Amino acid sequence: MGYDLHITRAELWAENEGAEITAEEWRAVVEDDPELTFAPEIGEHFAVWSGPSRHAQPWLGWSGGDVFTKYPDSAVLRKLVALAERLDARVQGDDGEWYTGDEPLDAMLGGGDADPSRARGRASWWRRLIGR
Repeated sequence: MGYDLHITRAELWAENEGAEITAEEWRAVVEDDPELTFAPEIGEHFAVWSGPSRHAQPWLGWSGGDVFTKYPDSAVLRKLVALAERLDARVQGDDGEWYTGDEPLDAMLGGGDADPSRARGRASWWRRLIGR
């Protein structure tokens, strides 16, 4: 299990009922951003960012009304914050902390190479756990 960051409109990303980012909104943002490309080989609502990152293929996925990624580096965090602004949302960590884009994630989160194939079922598992 890794550490995720979430683009959310909710006060807590895991409790976003009524504050969801829709799949259509996410699709429109990806299609409008020349640095993002949908990656159907990863999952239906996953995109890959072409910007500078320590990850070979930095990805972002949409699930359950939030956009998320695993083990982002500082460059990916800045991209998340920019995307969040376009979605009228904010960036939040798994533990509920907010990110502005200025945090030095390369030193803070560490982590290995984020494998998107392991993230696909995360949100649906979480939703089953909390009964939503």
